Amino acid sequence: MLSNHFQNGMETARFVWSRLPHSEEGELEGAGLLSSESNKNCAESLDYEVLENYAYREEQAQRGKLFVGYNVGVKWFFALLIGIGTGLAAVFINISVENFAGWKFALTFNIIQKSYLAGFLIYILINLALVFSSVYIITQFAPAAAGSGIPEIKGYLNGIDIPGILLFRTLIGKIFGSIGSVGGGLALGKEGPLVHTGACIASLLGQGGSTKYHLSSRWLQGFKSDRDRRDLVTCGCAAGVAAAFRAPVGGVLFALEEVTSWWRSQLMWRVFFTSAIVAVVVRAAMGWCKSGNCGHFGSGGFIIWDISDGQEDYSFEELLPMAVIGVIGGLLGALFNQLTIYVTRWRRNYLHKKGSRVKIYEACLISVITSVISFGLPLLRKCSPCPDSDPDSEIECPRAPGMYGNYVNFYCSKDKEYNDLATIFFNTQDDAIRNLFSAKTIHEFSTQSLLTFLVMFYTLAVVTFGTAVPAGQFVPGIMIGSTYGRLVGIFTVNHYKKLNIEEGTYALLGAASFLGGSMRMTVSLCVIMVEITNNLKLLPLIMLVLLISKAVGDAFNEGLYEEQARLRGIPLLESRPKYEMRKMTAREACGNQKVLSLPRVVKVADVVSILRCNKHNGFPVIDHTRNGEPLVIGIMLRSHLLVLLQSKIDFQHSPLPCDPKGGSRAIRHNFSEFAKPVSSKGLSINDIYLSSDDLEMYIDLAPFLNPSPYVVPEDMSLTKVYNLFRQLGLRHIFVVPRASHVIGVITRKDLLIEEENDDSATVELQSTSVRSQCCFTSI
Repeated sequence: MLSNHFQNGMETARFVWSRLPHSEEGELEGAGLLSSESNKNCAESLDYEVLENYAYREEQAQRGKLFVGYNVGVKWFFALLIGIGTGLAAVFINISVENFAGWKFALTFNIIQKSYLAGFLIYILINLALVFSSVYIITQFAPAAAGSGIPEIKGYLNGIDIPGILLFRTLIGKIFGSIGSVGGGLALGKEGPLVHTGACIASLLGQGGSTKYHLSSRWLQGFKSDRDRRDLVTCGCAAGVAAAFRAPVGGVLFALEEVTSWWRSQLMWRVFFTSAIVAVVVRAAMGWCKSGNCGHFGSGGFIIWDISDGQEDYSFEELLPMAVIGVIGGLLGALFNQLTIYVTRWRRNYLHKKGSRVKIYEACLISVITSVISFGLPLLRKCSPCPDSDPDSEIECPRAPGMYGNYVNFYCSKDKEYNDLATIFFNTQDDAIRNLFSAKTIHEFSTQSLLTFLVMFYTLAVVTFGTAVPAGQFVPGIMIGSTYGRLVGIFTVNHYKKLNIEEGTYALLGAASFLGGSMRMTVSLCVIMVEITNNLKLLPLIMLVLLISKAVGDAFNEGLYEEQARLRGIPLLESRPKYEMRKMTAREACGNQKVLSLPRVVKVADVVSILRCNKHNGFPVIDHTRNGEPLVIGIMLRSHLLVLLQSKIDFQHSPLPCDPKGGSRAIRHNFSEFAKPVSSKGLSINDIYLSSDDLEMYIDLAPFLNPSPYVVPEDMSLTKVYNLFRQLGLRHIFVVPRASHVIGVITRKDLLIEEENDDSATVELQSTSVRSQCCFTSI
């Protein structure tokens, strides 16, 4: 009987993930990061599939071509709003960070003219105050805003709904927390949080704002399905990267390569449009700030390091040291990922379990250590005399600490001296990277200073990553990579004795190699590096080091975001199924767990009992034919059952179907009523009050179920099931026995719908032998 076989069906996305063989699974479970029930149950799958129930079909039947055009226009308008909102948020964050950093360095420099000790204490206190404000906001107001947010957003676009990551308070915590943590001089960046910020702005616009804080508009509440929200969040992610790096094309490719699991050409256009709007907003803001309206915000602030006047050509002999940079980037990137796993695991198992106060103490302690190192180590470095000035060069020597430019004068006995370690340590990260990338500055940095900075900053980046503050790894990764890249450049210059070799070019390649070795991005990262450096001639070299670093890093572990997602218990479905899945079938993945099914007409008391006894989110619905044989007529979602229980308008006294032919009676619900609010967990069975009379009533589920769920035969390989599940963004797949007969075959020609005035001969395809024998399309 079909019902007996159907007991082996699979329910929810866990049917795939729970059976995946992981080589590190046992190790991570020992850390308690994935094995805890709280981590497993905190995430819920999203409904990216279109549920074609009768409510949906009635709503679609009432919509004409005018509404379709209006809907498309609204989507483009939302893309415009997302671009403007994300661009303005990036402008606000960058101006705030630059001004806090500018005030900090200006005040410190004025004080150290009289006393270095007093300047040292003021420098520590200012950084401590900024970091404290950041960690306090995160721990007390928006816990979901900690970290970069990219693993969580990647999980959302992969089909996992993690509570709290797209709320209004998360957006506020991300913005102001980033200002405090980056302005406080920690070894982290604001670029990753900007991706999360863009996603939050997109999600809030899609739901019409925040009802909790009375900042909502019913006019904007046009997209309530998870499918539409996914597209908006994708636009927000691309906008975040475009705003962070002034790289609109890189933002589109980042969304395509790194965070999304599902893509289509219409979405590509809207994402590209959003990134272009961000570029216009950022450009307009920079033009406005050039007139002095933004305080200390001047040449710095937005991530772009123009090296178009650097090395114009390269020889075949330089490919070897450039390949070495790729290998170093892969090794150090993989090591960075592994060390962050160990530190994050220890921090979560022992440190953060003690409460929010310990998180505040930890962030403040790291702030003090970072300030002591960045201020104290340059004091131990002997100053170097300024090089002979070049009349064609705009670089001056020396410059005051914290000011934009090279050759910083810090704790030097003479005016015409500079401290190379202070040039990169006692500075903002953006300006330090400009100094490392700068051309025509050969021998500005000594080998000892670069090695010292590399070891200390690498250690600080590992320790800081995972604290309770918004933290991105793009800029710290560029800092680390550009340091050892410049080291290789020094050795290359000394070895080849060529005047056209620029150390800054090798610093750029080192930055690309470390990001490739840590994050494992290739195409998007390559375009981003070209856009932020404004040097297309280096494109082949960037491609070379990225390919090498990614290959080396993949030999040791996965990318940074994948590892962090696993540590957070986010069940990502990666692009490729595991090799062991080729030997498994769909039935084996189901296991022996009994599937809970519902009859078409079900008693309210039975529904309540089932919902209370388990946490399943989908239930097969079984009807019977005239012969008494069971028949699967669709799937009913838990959230839809809760809506029916709360409204009570569909309760009936009779245990018989309202319409035996299929439940085509009038629907008293709009399709939007079944949409789950993005800002909350939705209804719970404990939130619904039902009287004793209500429990004796019945519900006919036929009008509300999804009558066309995806079905696979029980002996299909798990690899094919995995690809189908991930590429279509499904939440459930039914596993059924082999069909007894075929009622038709659909080929490519059947899917080419012709317009009324078109000549069908123009699109006719060659028929297959199977089609010539049997061509029925009534499936």
